[in-house]
Amino acid sequence: MLITPAVLLFSSCTDFFEQDSDHVQYTDDYKLTEPGDTIYALTGIMNKLQALGDRTILLGELRGDLVSVTSNASADLRGIANFDITDDNAFNSPKDYYAVINNCNLYIARCDTAVKNNRREYLFKKEYAAVKAYRAWTYLQLALNYGKVPFVTTPITTEEQANAQYETKDLQGICQYFINDLSPLVDVERPGLGVIGSVDSRLLYFPISWLLGDLNLWAGNYKQAALDYYHFIATANGANTYFPVGAQYVAFYSANWNSFEIASMFNNESYSDSRKVVTMIAGDSIPSQGNYSQLRNYFNTSEANNYKVSITPSEGLIALSRSQKYCYMDASLGAKASPIIAPSDLPENKSGDLRLMYTWSTGNGYVNGKHYSRQSINKYNSRNIHIYTRTMVYLRLAEALNRAGYPRFAFQILARGVNNDVLKEYVLPYCHTAADSAFVGQFSFPSTSNTGYIVRDITSNRGYNTMGIHSIGSGWTEYNPYYQFPTDSLVSDTLSYQIEKVEDLIMNENALECCFQGTRFYDLMRVALRRNDPSYLAKRVYARQGSANVATEKATIRKDLTNPNNWYLSFKGKIGL
Repeated sequence: MLITPAVLLFSSCTDFFEQDSDHVQYTDDYKLTEPGDTIYALTGIMNKLQALGDRTILLGELRGDLVSVTSNASADLRGIANFDITDDNAFNSPKDYYAVINNCNLYIARCDTAVKNNRREYLFKKEYAAVKAYRAWTYLQLALNYGKVPFVTTPITTEEQANAQYETKDLQGICQYFINDLSPLVDVERPGLGVIGSVDSRLLYFPISWLLGDLNLWAGNYKQAALDYYHFIATANGANTYFPVGAQYVAFYSANWNSFEIASMFNNESYSDSRKVVTMIAGDSIPSQGNYSQLRNYFNTSEANNYKVSITPSEGLIALSRSQKYCYMDASLGAKASPIIAPSDLPENKSGDLRLMYTWSTGNGYVNGKHYSRQSINKYNSRNIHIYTRTMVYLRLAEALNRAGYPRFAFQILARGVNNDVLKEYVLPYCHTAADSAFVGQFSFPSTSNTGYIVRDITSNRGYNTMGIHSIGSGWTEYNPYYQFPTDSLVSDTLSYQIEKVEDLIMNENALECCFQGTRFYDLMRVALRRNDPSYLAKRVYARQGSANVATEKATIRKDLTNPNNWYLSFKGKIGL
């Protein structure tokens, strides 16, 4: 198994639960039976989630290998990066997670799911499912960060209840409980609350099928995880709809390597069938309100931070980005085109994969008669916190498929993009059993001349909406001689070899595509646990400042990261490992 068996422990929830659950405080016999009440309660839970927004990104990114903290960073940020997170660190507050959980528990206990409208439709089922997803996601974050956590599914409304002893669940226990809890709700549609503030509320929910994919991925149920992610993709815009990767990229205009073409790379927050953002946590618009996101000020120079950033790309990320081989194809030549690899001696901002160059920009600024070093990371130009994005679900689908035993399927998500024609040519011929063919046959990415999943084709001038994710920043990956499916005739266990090598490609792609988005530490953790090799995570984190500075980074962190217990937070000896 990927994660260790659950251990039945008990713990008091004192210091975690408060009996002032805003918006969802009811007497024992009160039931949510009116639409106004349920909407008020649902938005109250969304409000509680705001307190988790920044730390979700920071705990997932600062402990990984893709960013470094600067001398301007606060002690709390530096503590996260150095795995020295004390009880008084502002981002070490389990009660904020349990505030969300308790509000969800109250809602679930009080919501009258039997109420129907005049069309005999269940009135509150959508909201009920959304709240169950909020609770599952929050518990998953707790378990990922603290290891073992007090597990409570009934409302805490009295001091006596808060002081009671409760079962403790680890990551596996959390995953198994919520897989069972959410599976019956997988096809329930999201609530339709319209615009909340200036945000389309459809972006404020956690899709249950995606969340089930994450739970199954952590639990090691790889085939089911792949099917869950596919279910999300196939229903993201309604039943039997399309949700392709999209024609989004940053690329060289020509092989003179001077100018760039950027197509639809912005993570805008509008809701459409082609949306880039799937789920986000809405932040306050006014800093004094308490849940205002500071991420923009951590990543970007601004007046608010006196033009001094706290977080920058690590040398490890820069080296990974520059090590990629960019492949150019002259589309005007059609079938006569041949791959051209970008020279290795291009200027730094043109070297390797182009996504980092597009996402991260630096330069000299001038304000009030003083010069300053400017930094901009364009993934943080909004007050809202992006949790799930479109390309992320394809990368997790690839990870699940690979570990399920289908590395060629996973590789095509990176290299070419997938539709049914790609599966027929590059995947199904390597399915050597009827069971494998039947499993792959459950995935359908149909295309016609103008609709569905249209892959890029150098011999055709038709439009496309599907491409390999590596091509978003590295050109025509499907023609790149340096980016090939791994083969080695000398290894005895060919499939295991291919799975591990493709997994390495997927993890590199996660870094290139999802850097700064708060997923990196958990990606490394998941692979390290899966391989039963803690050094997989440790080596990468220690090398975040470059291979020449590993000893310095080890001395700075002062934690043995080859011991998985040191990956988790603790709080007052009452939660965590």
